[in-house]
Amino acid sequence: ENIDIGGPSMLRSAAKNSASVTVVTDPDDYDAVLEEMRGHDGDTSLRLREEMAVKVFKRTSDYDTAIANYLGKCDESTAACFSTTIPLERELRYGDNPHQKARLYGSFSEHFSKLQGKELSYTNVLDIEAAADLIMDFSRPTVAILKHTNPCGVGQDDEDLRVAWQKAFETDRQAPFGGVIVCNRPLTESLARVISEIFTDVIIAPDFESEARAILQKKKNLRLMKINESYKQAKKDPLIRSAPGGLMVMDRDHTTMGLDNMEGKVVTDRPPTKEEIQAMRFGWRVVKHVKSNAIVFANTDSTIGIGAGQMSRIDSSRIAVWKAEESGLSLKGSVIASDAMFPFADGLEAAIEPGATACIQPGGSMRDEEVIAAANEAGLSMVFTGHRHFRH
Repeated sequence: ENIDIGGPSMLRSAAKNSASVTVVTDPDDYDAVLEEMRGHDGDTSLRLREEMAVKVFKRTSDYDTAIANYLGKCDESTAACFSTTIPLERELRYGDNPHQKARLYGSFSEHFSKLQGKELSYTNVLDIEAAADLIMDFSRPTVAILKHTNPCGVGQDDEDLRVAWQKAFETDRQAPFGGVIVCNRPLTESLARVISEIFTDVIIAPDFESEARAILQKKKNLRLMKINESYKQAKKDPLIRSAPGGLMVMDRDHTTMGLDNMEGKVVTDRPPTKEEIQAMRFGWRVVKHVKSNAIVFANTDSTIGIGAGQMSRIDSSRIAVWKAEESGLSLKGSVIASDAMFPFADGLEAAIEPGATACIQPGGSMRDEEVIAAANEAGLSMVFTGHRHFRH
């Protein structure tokens, strides 16, 4: 009933006759058209008329696409064709590297408000999205530090964000240099003082205390980003990636799967303790955001070692152990979280050796029985979630 037929038809008809008709669809163009008319005795140049005609066809195309997308929500068969129009929002500072140009399309600024700092680059936008996605998986006061979209450390504390930050920082004291910090509570003055002592590229929070802003404003290049409420809805939108000759569209992995009824998913002789279950829940939420293959050692409220992005799971285990040792952290009594199954027992054994007592993983390997046997031999408690959380 509300679909306009006549309006778009008139606009297109006028644009088709741009040789002699000036058609204006954007109020932002009024001044330019008036100036042109003043300089041409009330007329306009062919160049301007053609520019305005192009805008008409873009506008009517956008309108038709909006109608098709709205009505298409009611008909799954329309998934056979993907169409949308996304306006240019800004030129980015650069791409992955300074020699690569990059642009940002859409409504990013509706979801993240930039309060200060240098212009955003392509990598900044990716890091901001990764950090926001991670922190929104936690309800307790949480601080996370990321580098190249991977978490370096995650910590929680119900009383003081500075303590949560310290737990995250202890996981890896070197990687946070030039990284991204995100929290799910208003950033406090005490946390701002600690953060200001190290070089940080981006800080993200739902808000900033005025005293914290005053401290961080002294660092002119530091980017402060505020997560707006609208991002909770935007986070449900599908992921779109380029592919040779086209696009891929995928549902977001926005739910941490497999944490319900964990007591019923125990596959080892020994069930996990209450503390181990709490640590499993924490580690499982973190490992979901680590590039595959991913291994996370965790306790109830902090990461201890993180192994990311390795081609074999055993190497991710070894790196996570090594990072914990480098930071002087003990893995005794910790929990192992693996984003996907252990294809062989050796990956789990590499994680058990330094003292872990429990493991959470999807299961589903052809050699699950061997992995379970290795866990039982070590007295390890293990839960199979039945859900994988690969991240590419």
